[in-house]
Amino acid sequence: MNKEEILIIDDEPQIRKLLEINLESNGYKVTQADTATMGIKLAANHQPDLILLDIGLPDINGQDVLKELRTWYHHSIIILSVIENEDNIVTALDNGASDYVTKPFRVNELLARIRACLSRNNSNIQNSNLLFGNIEIDLVARIVKNNSEIIKLTSTEYKLLVLFAINEGRVLTHQYILKEIWGIGYQNDTQYLRVFVGTLRKKIEINSNKPIHIITESGVGYRFH
Repeated sequence: MNKEEILIIDDEPQIRKLLEINLESNGYKVTQADTATMGIKLAANHQPDLILLDIGLPDINGQDVLKELRTWYHHSIIILSVIENEDNIVTALDNGASDYVTKPFRVNELLARIRACLSRNNSNIQNSNLLFGNIEIDLVARIVKNNSEIIKLTSTEYKLLVLFAINEGRVLTHQYILKEIWGIGYQNDTQYLRVFVGTLRKKIEINSNKPIHIITESGVGYRFH
């Protein structure tokens, strides 16, 4: 069985070494780049299963690297950055980042996020049945069940749930969700989105006040489990 390959694009040698040791000890193959230019070349030549991308690179801004990669690279990209302000995180996620981890990071948490991203890479979203604990979604029949009981969703609620489900574990920003479900003209209507998320939670969560499926990422968006 071939090892899954992870490309690290980061200009800090100590970070690359830390990641290399921990990733290889967990069974991954590792390639490294200390500049954006080298990282893009390695990504094109190796087609890694996942990329760890630093935002603060010496030659090209990491956000621009992310946008460039997303024109042709379709696997997961996790951002590593010392910048933790909300605007930077939202921009990265809107530019196509699969997740965002701030430095200094806890290695075990990063490994868990890597596993989640790789699991999404390997899952077949064409499968007509998606299962999430007590929730079952039949994409062909367009039926949703909660503990085997069919629940009635509006067309918009159904589209919203499917969008969450096929992006399991990934943080989706408010703007991304609004654009995907309602179109470009609604990208700033976050209150509109909150209303629909609230009604959807009441239908699929055991306790809508303590959701286990639709998790709020404060100030950013939502993550579905």
